[in-house]
Amino acid sequence: MLACSVSQISKMYGGNSIFENITFEINEKDRIGLVGRNGSGKTTLLKLMAGLETPDSGQIHWKKGLQIGYLAQIPEYHNQSTSKEVLMTAFKGLLQLEKKMRELEEKMSNETNTLKLEKLVADYGHVQDNFSLKGGYEIDANIEKIVNGLKIADLLNKPFSALSGGEKTKVGLALSLLKNPDFLLLDEPTNHLDLPAVEWLGMFLRDYAGTVLVISHDRYFLDEVINKILDLEDGEIECYYTNFSGYIKEKEERLLKEFQAYEEQQKKIKKMKEAIKRLRDWANRANPPNEGLHKRARNMERALERMEKLDRPVLNRKKMNLDIESSARSGNDVMNLGNVSKKFGEKFLFKNVNMHIAYQERVAVVGENGTGKSTLIKMMIQQLQPDDGEVRIGSNVKIGYLSQHIFSEVKDETIIEVFRNEVSVTEGEARHILAKFLFYGHTVFRKVSQLSGGERMRLRLAQLMYQDINFLILDEPTNHLDIESLEVLEDTLEHYNGTILAVSHDRYFLNKLFEKFYWIEAKEVHSFGGDYQYAREKMMEMTQNRKEEKINNKRLHTPLLRKKEINIVSERDLELELEAVEQKIMELELELGEIHELDRLQQLYMKKEEYEKQWGALFEQLEK
Repeated sequence: MLACSVSQISKMYGGNSIFENITFEINEKDRIGLVGRNGSGKTTLLKLMAGLETPDSGQIHWKKGLQIGYLAQIPEYHNQSTSKEVLMTAFKGLLQLEKKMRELEEKMSNETNTLKLEKLVADYGHVQDNFSLKGGYEIDANIEKIVNGLKIADLLNKPFSALSGGEKTKVGLALSLLKNPDFLLLDEPTNHLDLPAVEWLGMFLRDYAGTVLVISHDRYFLDEVINKILDLEDGEIECYYTNFSGYIKEKEERLLKEFQAYEEQQKKIKKMKEAIKRLRDWANRANPPNEGLHKRARNMERALERMEKLDRPVLNRKKMNLDIESSARSGNDVMNLGNVSKKFGEKFLFKNVNMHIAYQERVAVVGENGTGKSTLIKMMIQQLQPDDGEVRIGSNVKIGYLSQHIFSEVKDETIIEVFRNEVSVTEGEARHILAKFLFYGHTVFRKVSQLSGGERMRLRLAQLMYQDINFLILDEPTNHLDIESLEVLEDTLEHYNGTILAVSHDRYFLNKLFEKFYWIEAKEVHSFGGDYQYAREKMMEMTQNRKEEKINNKRLHTPLLRKKEINIVSERDLELELEAVEQKIMELELELGEIHELDRLQQLYMKKEEYEKQWGALFEQLEK
């Protein structure tokens, strides 16, 4: 069934057309990936669909009664003080029902008139049934499920206004998922998530009951989640009924067919023009001039004018021209960390870390957010000192560092000024270099503070390319880059003849380029050779072995404890207990409808309330 129909919509900003006459349809339960280059209008299209902006022409029709959830890249909530309160706004209607229940409970406890009490009990039963039916008793369990999946438990009690942009986006994503809308619009939901959270979100969206439209540059994520691609390019949209990998293949095949059709038409046009020229030449040479030949030439010319001309497909679009060469080679030992430990206050990030990075190695550091990946990098570039141990940089090592927070301190300087601060070249040379990174003409005089994340990344890459470096340290280099720019970056790094260390949550990027992984978990750093997939499997094995070892140790030390005492309850046991409690609640409700004695009514009501609390606790335990 049709969920959304977009018909002939157009949008302009400042006299520039973003797209014109775009038309497409979305069916219920579709999983759609919206792809296109940075600046192609993807976010604008999402805002139009969310109703935050209005199209200049055309219409967007939604299925009647459809609830839409939109995740902006950085959401704002002004009235809530903590992140937990922001998340609780997802259950506004349920919280109002709960408040009404509490008010009725207070009235029932103070009421002495039997008839009035009966009326209050009946009202309470209706409100409670509504509350239960809409999932009121699962609010905490649902919040816990989403919070644990996205790894944001440590943000719940923090003031929302004090969070960073990335943290706000994660809380906003959690809120969007908790609202459980019929149609989810997600703009780069994976940008600020760590690897486990990205994998969890992929599984969550794959099983989501509603429809999903997502903008993402994470190619593995798109392959896992979506079954349909909308490709927004040059103000037009094309639909592909496949996942991302299938789309890449189909798009290449479609472009080749379009190019062949264009070439065939060009040959036909050329032959027709030659025929027209010949006919006119023959007509003019005849004595007297041959009107019949002139007429045939005119008819052929009119046919040529009526012909619908095919546009030449763009096979090779302008991309970044990255070509990073390392300076004079470093020694074989590029970086050594010996028994390094670091803590902030009383909190240890990691202990006794040993790392060795050799010349031309491709090394990745992975782990959950907050485990100390960026801290490790800051110690390597001498911005932080370890509490214990030693960080030793090898001979002739020249580090180029790409930070997550690029040019965040730059306010009034222009692109060309910031570039020349790091690279000593003339203005003409600087403009020539910046053009390779898609900064053309007058755009080099734009303020850096006005640039998007992707544009800042391109500018920093331009600086690194022309600096004297042989060891690249990259902190989340794939953030904000579109897929084409990502491919250029990957190809460049693949042919780079220096050493690379990167922190990233892009599994495709990690799998393609890196052969050595340092995985931070439980305040320890584990080393694995091989690609990301292999390292992940080994890490999961190690985590599972630790869990089993913990359980075995507990069993050894508590051999006589009964099942109930060590709180190990099977899923089936919990389900049976839930059913039994539900049965008791139903029996009490039937009894409440028949009893008229005030004291007995109050006793039964208190008993029912106890069973309902018991039911809520059991359900939460089962969810865990």
